[in-house]
Amino acid sequence: MRVAVIPARGGSKRIPRKNIKMFCGKPMIAWPIAAAAASKLFDHVIVSTDDAEVAATAKQCGAEVPFVRPPELSGDYVGTGPVVKHAVEWIAEHVGKPELVCTIYATAPFVRPQDLIKGLEVLTASGSEIAFTVTSFPFPIQRAIRITASGRIAMFQPEHYATRSQDLEPAFHDAGQFYWSKFDAVMKEVPAFSSAAAPIILPRHRVQDIDTAEDWVRAEQLMKGLSVSND
Repeated sequence: MRVAVIPARGGSKRIPRKNIKMFCGKPMIAWPIAAAAASKLFDHVIVSTDDAEVAATAKQCGAEVPFVRPPELSGDYVGTGPVVKHAVEWIAEHVGKPELVCTIYATAPFVRPQDLIKGLEVLTASGSEIAFTVTSFPFPIQRAIRITASGRIAMFQPEHYATRSQDLEPAFHDAGQFYWSKFDAVMKEVPAFSSAAAPIILPRHRVQDIDTAEDWVRAEQLMKGLSVSND
């Protein structure tokens, strides 16, 4: 059995009600739910939430919300790992033990069914315990600079001041869309940033963190641009 788990608590601070705020005409959470359903990979698409309005919206969008997330897993400082573990433990006890789990972020409107399918292929082919979405930095991180306390410039890695960009190793970051895990990896809370994980590489033009109001505006503009290019 394969299940998708979408963590979506109600207490977002920087963008209030972020998980159900309207994004390009739909509640934000509707986008990942629709992608999961369209992939036809999952026996169950389950939303883990502590919030009644989020639960109602998720159900209207086609997801299952079979339990209420406990308060101790709903605070600002609770990581995704314990939340997903709780959901998978509930599923194993009440539905059946899932072989594979795909955690999809509620604020991942750019996730596509074909990416979910590709992710499963990566997990299977690599023999890894986890596979998650990454994308490349648009500029070499070895040439990053900082602003000092005196208002001047300093390099983080000054040894690369004269190194050509094409001679530097490419760097990647978490794309924040989804990750596949084997059941035991969820139970053991195996860290994603480790040799246990394989990358699912996405193009930069389909990746956008949405943590601030500025991010939100940029993401909607990006979504509209992608929609036009797909017409």
